[in-house]
Amino acid sequence: MRTMLVLALLALAMPAYAANHAVQIKGMKFNPSKVSVAVGDTITFTNADPMTHTATALDGSFDTGHLATGKSAKVKITAAGAHPFHCAIHSSMKGTVTAK
Repeated sequence: MRTMLVLALLALAMPAYAANHAVQIKGMKFNPSKVSVAVGDTITFTNADPMTHTATALDGSFDTGHLATGKSAKVKITAAGAHPFHCAIHSSMKGTVTAK
């Protein structure tokens, strides 16, 4: 019984590790366009299109900058809530990150 209690306390004391999520930019779309994450997680945006794109949060919480073909950028999600984003070059490209 005591061993199980110690193991349970150790499991609770272990640090939580942030996850990395992937979004591919291809065909003038973000795939997936809706991403659910935890606060502290990162998202890697990779451009597989033949033209430059960005992933820019409307609330200013993240921005990949200009991503040329084949380039990637990681962003860290630091606040809970919905974070709509778009390509600052191609306004029809949209998505949403929801963080809890």
